Amino acid sequence: MTPAVKREAVAHLKARFGLSERRACRIAGADRKMIRYQAQRAPDTELRGRLRELANERRRFGYRRLFVLLRREGEPSGINRIYRLYREEGLTVRKRKARRKAVGTRAPILVEARPNARWSLDFVHDQFANGQRFRVLNVVDDVTRECLAAIPDTSISGRRVARELAALIERRGKPGMIVSDNGTELTSNAILRWCSEHRIEWHYIAPGKPMQNGFVESFNGRMRDELLNETMFRNLAHARVVIAAWADDYNTERPHSALDYQTPADYARSLTTAIARPAAQDESSARRAIAQPAPIGVNTNRAPVAAG
Repeated sequence: MTPAVKREAVAHLKARFGLSERRACRIAGADRKMIRYQAQRAPDTELRGRLRELANERRRFGYRRLFVLLRREGEPSGINRIYRLYREEGLTVRKRKARRKAVGTRAPILVEARPNARWSLDFVHDQFANGQRFRVLNVVDDVTRECLAAIPDTSISGRRVARELAALIERRGKPGMIVSDNGTELTSNAILRWCSEHRIEWHYIAPGKPMQNGFVESFNGRMRDELLNETMFRNLAHARVVIAAWADDYNTERPHSALDYQTPADYARSLTTAIARPAAQDESSARRAIAQPAPIGVNTNRAPVAAG
């Protein structure tokens, strides 16, 4: 038993049965000096209060990300101290039921470690307070983990996806590859025609294998956990404002565990700086494993078909 548990046991024996401290310590196996010891530790009132504030602002953040946020504010405490206070304040994040995980071997695709090397697209669905459903088109940079676009609307067609991608390319530049599932909007003639005109390689994952599009699927999970499940959207205008603010926070403020708790924007800047350096790098360090391709035998090429 820990000293705290022994103190509670001695206090219970004294209060419940009227035993002396000496006899209660003998029964509980506790040293009397330990029972009488008064902790000299500071109460940490200010740090506890700030930790609670951050945990209330970001209810789906665990102690590691809260520790990173506190460090940014200049808090010198180590992660073990933050974890202790986190547990004592009862701030443990409630775990939601996990989905079935994929099993089997994976063969990674090698993608150059630079921004715009590969983008991933996918839709995530939710509903307004009145029950009307809407969807969000998410575009993620697989290397920097940046959210390039999060576009909510009640209906998003293939032509709308092509227009949004064209506008995104004007702002950010052309991607080396785009990855998506086989949804009807993403396999439409509008998308196939747009790929041909812009000379962009579009990779379709194998049907029923969302793990092959793991980066945007992971992003969708974070959005679902930290935003959609925590927010009641009044209407489309409200959803657009809230989702845009969350995407900006995700890129510039939220620590990303896969990036050594850097923000995606900071990691993208560090990659750009490293690429700009004239020093030669080993080819193995210039390319990194990003995601698994479709299994052997699955045809990922789609020929444009004229509408009508």
